[in-house]
Amino acid sequence: MTKGPSRLDVAVGYAVPRKGVPAAQSFRKWVSAALAGRIREADLAVRVVGAAEGRALNRHYRGRDYATNVLSFPAELPEGLPEGVRLPLLGDLVICAPVVAREARQQGKAPAAHYAHLTVHGTLHLLGWNHEDPREAECMEQLEREILAGLGIADPYLDA
Repeated sequence: MTKGPSRLDVAVGYAVPRKGVPAAQSFRKWVSAALAGRIREADLAVRVVGAAEGRALNRHYRGRDYATNVLSFPAELPEGLPEGVRLPLLGDLVICAPVVAREARQQGKAPAAHYAHLTVHGTLHLLGWNHEDPREAECMEQLEREILAGLGIADPYLDA
């Protein structure tokens, strides 16, 4: 099993029925794997939403009028903290259950494996990873492959 941060607090909330959606323990395991060796302490929230909420959030924050699979909202830490004070707050992930289910079906993937990939992907965004240009995307995708392999999950980009 992957060893993650020394202190990890992942709050998981469900705004959709739980059927077909992983348990909070799974999300915590995937976040821990993404953070392992990268950060010692972390607080973050994962919210699993329906299509309407996913669409509203994507439209409001990204200007895109459709529900997307995962949104990452890095924490904005308050100014004026005393020197040396670090807050372990990373931010929030919003995962849209109907989009994840549809993509998993279309891509022939197990839903849990797709949730794991998107949780890892979103967590890396909270750490500052990006895929804005091809080089960044290649580096981020390779890191995702390594993390997921450590969890026993196949390369999510094989058929991409």
